[in-house]
Amino acid sequence: MKFELPTLPYDYAALEPHIGARTLELHYSKHHQGYMNKLEKAVAGTEAANADLEYLVRHAEGEVFNNAAQVWNHSFYWNSMAARGGGKPDGNLTARIQRDIGGLDAFKREFAEIAGGEFGSGWAWLVESPDGVLEILSTTDAENPLTDGYHPLLTLDVWEHAYYLDYQQDRSRYIEAFLDHLINWNFAQHNLGQRMARAKAASATA
Repeated sequence: MKFELPTLPYDYAALEPHIGARTLELHYSKHHQGYMNKLEKAVAGTEAANADLEYLVRHAEGEVFNNAAQVWNHSFYWNSMAARGGGKPDGNLTARIQRDIGGLDAFKREFAEIAGGEFGSGWAWLVESPDGVLEILSTTDAENPLTDGYHPLLTLDVWEHAYYLDYQQDRSRYIEAFLDHLINWNFAQHNLGQRMARAKAASATA
């Protein structure tokens, strides 16, 4: 199969003033596209060229994993933000955050701490654990929670190129802008709903 870079779910200026158009353009067209180009080169002529992207994230190693995971992570990141994001989650996600994390304010504090505490380059995630508990965790470089059996609900890119043009070295302001103005709770709710539907289907056939 030919891997394709997904289209951004909004235009380059849609996230301003919180993420500038130039930041988004460079991040998408240079960094994200660059990982895609490297992935296609790394798998050319191998069995991996016919694999699903998520399969490569779960099973590949080395260069193939690094580039496949970065393609997947970035696609997930774009959808974790919305032009009129922020606010509060709806539906059962609200109850789950209350039950597992202690409420929205506790979520924001813990997410900001974990995202800000990731040393160097990486990602911060809201995930559902294999045991069905919502957790906040970070991964380094290209690492992805899928490899440990977690189900990602949303993510924040804390590689420096994601925020430096807008915030320089002040990662904390970028994290705050994400949590208050950009976070796409509808996307997280959708991912949780998919997870719950699959679990229900598996239980029905067991």
